[in-house]
Amino acid sequence: MQAGAMGEPTGSDGAKGDIAQDLVDYLNASWTSFHATAVSKEMLVKAGFEQLSEEAEWVVKPGGKYFFTRNASAVIAFTVGGAYKAGNGFNIIAAHTDSPCPKLKPVSLSSKHGFLNVGVQTYGGGLWYTWFDRDLSVAGRVLLRRKDGRLSHELVQVSRPIMRIPTLAIHLDRNVNTEGFKPNLETHLAPVLATAIKAEVDGKKDEAGGKKDDGGKKNAHHPLLLQILADELKVDPEEIADFDLHVCDTQPSVIAGARKEFIYSGRLDNLASSYCALRALIDTVADGEWLAQEKSVQMVALFDNEEVGSDSAQGAGSPTMFQAMKRVATLLAGSERAEGVEWRAIRRSFLVSADMAHALHPNYPERHEEHHQPKMHEGLVIKHNANQRYATTAVTAFLFRELAKREGIPTQDFVVRNDMGCGSTIGPILSSGVGIRTIDVGMPQLSMHSVREMCGTKDVDICYRHFKAFYRKFTELDEQLKVEK
Repeated sequence: MQAGAMGEPTGSDGAKGDIAQDLVDYLNASWTSFHATAVSKEMLVKAGFEQLSEEAEWVVKPGGKYFFTRNASAVIAFTVGGAYKAGNGFNIIAAHTDSPCPKLKPVSLSSKHGFLNVGVQTYGGGLWYTWFDRDLSVAGRVLLRRKDGRLSHELVQVSRPIMRIPTLAIHLDRNVNTEGFKPNLETHLAPVLATAIKAEVDGKKDEAGGKKDDGGKKNAHHPLLLQILADELKVDPEEIADFDLHVCDTQPSVIAGARKEFIYSGRLDNLASSYCALRALIDTVADGEWLAQEKSVQMVALFDNEEVGSDSAQGAGSPTMFQAMKRVATLLAGSERAEGVEWRAIRRSFLVSADMAHALHPNYPERHEEHHQPKMHEGLVIKHNANQRYATTAVTAFLFRELAKREGIPTQDFVVRNDMGCGSTIGPILSSGVGIRTIDVGMPQLSMHSVREMCGTKDVDICYRHFKAFYRKFTELDEQLKVEK
């Protein structure tokens, strides 16, 4: 299945407008960062946003709605308030499109004892044991060299299960339940694609060291896998030049639980934040009267490669967002551009770094600090860390919390225990990039970085409403707090 429209969003009871069900639809269409970006692009185009190219000159005007993508795996969208004046700030929510998963190696062809295996490398810090005994497939971007000479890239998503990583029977590992499951990620994590005999009978015999292509590379992947991709894309296998493929779980995302209060899904970290941010922006600026009176630029920035440190051209460690902000601020200043207008705009800006948060686990309560135990259904979590693993300050936390208070929206706080390590986000990376005021927040969830995560449906609604309030009301609130920024 290639990336396509999500269709008309419907709630779990069939009613339109259920944000949790809309998120589930988004998750099911977004197996990879490439697909998430493609679906996000569809949402923006449908909402009347104009696509820009980073390689072309921009024309940006007050009241306009714009977006651009980078590497087909990151997207930045923004709207300009009709009352924008040169040097006014940007209200930004930033998240990321990627999630931990196995990715195919450049040479994935592997055969072991009569089985066709697929060589993978681990991407990010996944709970890799959860990927065993799952119905798996592949999705991602495929580069094509057409027979007529054309070069192109296409998205592919093979919906049916085509591979599996089987566990070892307990009879052959009697101590696994007492000593723990400790797979070797190089030798034990390779998915099984087929048996060699079956593949040969079906005419897909694999021969390592086969023909060389015109690039001097030997065949790097099983012909059987290439045929599956070719069938999905409706091309000839010989037209597949290269690809960036993720191993994906085929089990659909669902609303679940005895009271239908949870979402069970892969990639909640961090597509849940990405969707709520994008949807909040789209729905906020749909009010043309509000947009005409707004003084600021509203922006959403969805980056790739957060799970591996953000150091890429499409990651938060790149200057992508700040280059866009500078271009927009400069363009809107026009011929009356004054000294430092883009930097004054950035100093008046505010960034919400949105990533998922650790909900209190009922079976491991001792892993949380006594007075900072975020719970499901009780609001976005404001993340604090004295060692700057999160970018939250007292001022940014106050502003975000005050915004919620005025709208009747709950919030929570999180601090990691002193005897435990603390993860990080894109918040400190972006905050230190040019000195933009930043807060780190997130929806509480369980099973983070598992192949199958869970969060609360109510939290999705709370997050969406909080983000929407941020876009609609933050400029006004910020003007009321007269402190040194």
